Amino acid sequence: MSGATCPCGSGRRLEACCGTFHAGEIAPDAEHLMRSRYSAYVLGLEDYLRATWHAATRPAAIGLDATPSPHWLGLAVKAHTPLDDDHATVEFIARYKLNGRAFRLHETSRFERVDGRWLYVDGEIRD
Repeated sequence: MSGATCPCGSGRRLEACCGTFHAGEIAPDAEHLMRSRYSAYVLGLEDYLRATWHAATRPAAIGLDATPSPHWLGLAVKAHTPLDDDHATVEFIARYKLNGRAFRLHETSRFERVDGRWLYVDGEIRD
């Protein structure tokens, strides 16, 4: 996908945005990690999703190979709230289509920094 616009909505090229995190760069904060995880869902990068999921809450399988799979349409970050040096929340809305129907996922996600790396812990679905 060289030259493609990053799915996270930044307007930057993938390789200059979330692609750097997919390639191993450490996300500087929870919002960057959340955006890179959204992009990983769009791109089907299950290994990255597993690597950035807190071990205490990581599921055995993520299920990106489910059929039918969602067609991701866009991401809007509503708030990034650092709670302290190692904890933060990110509220976002991700839009997608499944079987021709439009949906939105509105979530406030919790993140924790462990050994210098931000990890997704869990999320609360909002209306």
